Amino acid sequence: MRLGVNVDHVATLRQQRRGAWPDPVEAARVCERAGASSIVCHLREDRRHIQDRDVARLRRAVRTHLNLEMSIAPDVVRAALRLRPDSVTLVPERRQELTTEGGLDARRLARRLRPLIVRFRRHRIVTSLFIDPAAAQVKAAADLGVEVVELHTGRYAGARAVRAHRRELAALRRAARQARASGLRVAAGHGLDYQNVGPVAAIGEIEELNIGFSIMARALWVGLDQAVREMRSAMRRGRRHARA
Repeated sequence: MRLGVNVDHVATLRQQRRGAWPDPVEAARVCERAGASSIVCHLREDRRHIQDRDVARLRRAVRTHLNLEMSIAPDVVRAALRLRPDSVTLVPERRQELTTEGGLDARRLARRLRPLIVRFRRHRIVTSLFIDPAAAQVKAAADLGVEVVELHTGRYAGARAVRAHRRELAALRRAARQARASGLRVAAGHGLDYQNVGPVAAIGEIEELNIGFSIMARALWVGLDQAVREMRSAMRRGRRHARA
């Protein structure tokens, strides 16, 4: 199973002083040396953390795979086509939110998404949709012809009651199976940490987990290299448990 590390929060800290440090590009290099399979960043419409120049520098520096999270706003689409990441993950975005709060409604937005997906394909950019683990959303993504879906794990991560936790995990399993049966590659992410990642890593159809905040928070105590290695270990334990 692959680990994509989101470096947005490094840029968030930097933007508090509007300086050059800490540098998300240097963070990406550390993550790659520690075994990250891809680097993720989110170019938001309000540019609150990652800037266009960060994506350009990451494009030059990343040796694994650069995944750009983005809305479908026209200026962000133009930036993505200019910057040429390896893949884009289309996400919903609201200016007042602290972080992405839910999945993209691929069913409702199909008419707007279809031409964008064609444009990205023409530029040889893999397209992923960040969707809730719901049958209608998986079907809509498959009908749109994207290569990848990323299942939103926020409700699973936020569940506190045992019954709710089991319900959300079951929804992720069903959606992952449906996506793979539809020919889609499957990733997952949002709110995953060292304690809750194991059961999601155990879902065999999921190929990659994209994680940012918990790794950066852990890095405050053990360093970024160790934080990435610990997350990879937690994912491996979850995968092994599924096979036992």
